[in-house]
Amino acid sequence: QRRKTIKEAADEFLADYKLKHQSATFAIYALGHVSSLLGSSLVVEITPNVVKRYQADRLKEKAGPKTINDEVQLLLRLCGEQGALIRATLRRDKALKLALPPSPGRPYSTDEKARMLEEAQKLRTPMMRAALALDLNTGLRDKELRQIRWDQIDLVHKKALTVGKSKTEAGTGRLIPLNETAIAALEAHAAWYTRRFGECRPEWFVFPFGTPLPKDPTRPITSFKTAWTKVRAKAGVKGRWHDNRHTLVTELAESGAGDEVIMSIAGHVSRAMLSRYSHVRMEAKRRALDEIAVRQRAADEKRKQEAVRRRQAVEVPQVPVVQ
Repeated sequence: QRRKTIKEAADEFLADYKLKHQSATFAIYALGHVSSLLGSSLVVEITPNVVKRYQADRLKEKAGPKTINDEVQLLLRLCGEQGALIRATLRRDKALKLALPPSPGRPYSTDEKARMLEEAQKLRTPMMRAALALDLNTGLRDKELRQIRWDQIDLVHKKALTVGKSKTEAGTGRLIPLNETAIAALEAHAAWYTRRFGECRPEWFVFPFGTPLPKDPTRPITSFKTAWTKVRAKAGVKGRWHDNRHTLVTELAESGAGDEVIMSIAGHVSRAMLSRYSHVRMEAKRRALDEIAVRQRAADEKRKQEAVRRRQAVEVPQVPVVQ
């Protein structure tokens, strides 16, 4: 392994990766950059300093810190046992990962959500309304949402949605309860879907392929981008589709849901990732702190009242009993 070039090691890694993963797009992209800068180097020539130089070179190319971190992790995997030693050295030097900037995501306000759903309803096809309502109330990732089939949705008994293949192992197969907003949106969508295709077959995709109107229910929609752009522009809202997920996680955090509950719904694998998504708003923080002050004030007032009652009981003169 140490005598191979990085390019040779990357090609072997990708061949194995494609056999074990449904999609290799991420690995192909990341290792493409690794091979571009280090492809002719031998594995044995990779050192902590080489990795640091790679990080600096990619920053000069305007690559994002998270992208560079992912590329470095794959580079170290190519190096086998040597990569493990390099990883330990970089971790000791606090140079293994570049610091990530604050998350670009933001939660939408209640008013923004209402305006977007209203504009989605006005589109030529109601599909966007159902997709947006479902995403805002389940926090599904884009690919998870696009590839949902009808057999993953139970609107009658469990009133829940079972996620299919996900980005993470923790996310795959998770069961998400559907609230009344999501159920109403899906029921309306199912009615339209039946009029369009005659039925909702279990194996068909909930959001089918085709533009400007869906044509093939056996294939999933490729993107919500066009409709999403129209909805945001009409509603006067700035943000990303992924911010629907940020919004749900934030609202769950504000409602007092525990970390385990949030992670089971969103499919996160760590609390570090959870903290990156959860943007608890200032109002929620203020309410939480104000509530502490209110409870303290109520407790102080109760103690004062009890002290007054005890004092009055002592001061009240005893009336002699007449025989």
